[in-house]
Order: sequence, then structure tokens, then C-alpha cells
Amino acid sequence: MTEQVLACIDGSGHAAAVCDWAGWASQRLDAPLTFVHVLDKEPGPVQGDLSGSIGLGSQEHLLAELAELDAKRGKLAREQGRLMLEAAQQRALESGIEQAETLQRHGALVDTLVDLESSTRLLVLGRHGEASASAHAHLGSHVEQVIRALHRPILVTLGEFRAPQKVMLAFDGSATTRKGVEMLAGSPLFRGLELHLVLAGADTDDNRAQLEWAQQLLEQAGITAVTAIVPGEADKALTAYQQEQGMDLMIMGAYGHSRIRQWLVGSTTTTMIRDAQVPLLILR
Repeated sequence: MTEQVLACIDGSGHAAAVCDWAGWASQRLDAPLTFVHVLDKEPGPVQGDLSGSIGLGSQEHLLAELAELDAKRGKLAREQGRLMLEAAQQRALESGIEQAETLQRHGALVDTLVDLESSTRLLVLGRHGEASASAHAHLGSHVEQVIRALHRPILVTLGEFRAPQKVMLAFDGSATTRKGVEMLAGSPLFRGLELHLVLAGADTDDNRAQLEWAQQLLEQAGITAVTAIVPGEADKALTAYQQEQGMDLMIMGAYGHSRIRQWLVGSTTTTMIRDAQVPLLILR
């Protein structure tokens, strides 16, 4: 099965950036592009005993009207989703994408994306959903769930799209980030861009050796990388480096500790996704 770039579209103001980032990635990876819109399961007829407030004679008629209203609401939601998918498809074609498919599904977003995971090379979704009016609002309720559930690279977008020129990888020597370096070395996604390998921590021989390994691996693949060690707490130090150096995109591994620890005290990954001022590519 051909692996695709999968882009989640909803009615939020961030959908345009999702479209544009997905189109950019599709072209760089030479991978098919599919836009997906997921509808929550349609509600059934309203249940309950309303006779005490509206009278027995009115209850049956009211429930029938409510059921009809639910059906109309579901039909409108499907039509709205179809129009959004068509708009995303047209936007991609106008940007130079040769072919873009659309897919509308019913059910829970996370479950749907898990079902599509085997054919997904890269997932693109906005940091905020339809309920968010601001690009700096709280983290969308589904984003962290999706990142925990899937084991594919996930590009979390925000703001307006701008083709990246400078990219940084938050490197800590863990198995996830070492795998990320190997992925970057073998992928055309960031080929030709300015790449920075940044390690937050002490300037030790071990940390320097970790960065040298990563730099050599990338250079063997024809990718020139700048390395840096920045002191301080990881989330603050990495964010500061991104802002000072004008990075357009950050790459980092997801959730390096146990799941139980994540739910109790959070993680650097969650903090970075919540506070970052540029899109993030999350590696699993």
C-alpha cells in the first residue's frame, strides 16, 4: 500500500495552513496527498420523559420534530465537510499538486487516524481545532491524543504557511531522536535546507560526541548541519534558540518517559507543542 501525506481538515481558521503544509510535504516527499474530514458520530433521536412539562399529547410530536432536526443537522454537517474537502483539494491543485484525494469519515478522530495509520507516511494537523479562535489558544483537545496514539511522524501546524528555510532538530541522544536523525538522512523532506542540531544541556564530552555522530551521519547523506549545545531547561532553551536563530520549523521526539509519568506531570513535548511559535514535526 502506498504511503501518503494525510491532512486533517476541519472548520477552524487554521485549515489553510494545514492544506499548504501538507501540499509542501507531499511535493518534497513525492508522496500522494489525501485530505480527511472526520465527523463525530451523528446523534440519535432525543430520549427522555418530557410528559411532566409538556403533556402527553405533545411529547410524541416534539420527539419526532427533534429527530427530524437531528437528521437535518447531520446532513448539513456532511455537506459542510464535503465543501471543506473540495476547497482544500482545489487549493492544493492550484499550488501545483498534481493529484489530491479527499476522504470523509464518521466516528472519533483518533480512532479514524489509527485505522489509516498503516497507509500514512506523514500526518498533518492544526494545533487548534474549530473551537479555537486564536493561533495562541490552548492546545487542541485531540492533538495530544493523536500524538500518543499514532506511531507516524506528525506535523503540527499553526499560523500562516511559509515554506521553511531554517529547520532545527531538538536532539538529546535518545533512541527516538537518533532514529529521527536517521530518518532525516534518508528523507528528501528537508534536503537543501539549513538544518540545526540543538542539544539542551551541559557542554560535556558525551553530549558533543552525540552531536558529532548525528552530524557525520547527515553529512554522509549530503546534508550540512550546524550543531549547538544550549544550557538550561529543555523547553525554554530550545524555544529561545528557535527565536534567536529564526528557525521556521522545529523537529523533536515525542514523550521520552513512561505513559504514567506523562499523565501525572506532563512532558517537555507537551510544553513545546503548547508554547511553540512555529510548526513542530513530532517523531515517534
